[in-house]
Amino acid sequence: MEKLIDNTEIEGVLDVLENMEDEELAASLLAEFNEATKHHGKLLMNKDPKLSDEDWKKICDDAASEVALILSKIQEQR
Repeated sequence: MEKLIDNTEIEGVLDVLENMEDEELAASLLAEFNEATKHHGKLLMNKDPKLSDEDWKKICDDAASEVALILSKIQEQR
């Protein structure tokens, strides 16, 4: 699994979003970011006992990749 996002990175994301001229796009990206990190966090904290460790790791890695994709979309707005 990839590393978690620290507070400094979150502050950078928020800074980019707050300084975007297109407020609708900023709100949309923030909503995507919130949903993706929420989903990833739930997966990390609540391992489904029906899943093998390998399957659980794959699902968590996929969720982390989604967070990374959204982060890159936000960073492109700089």
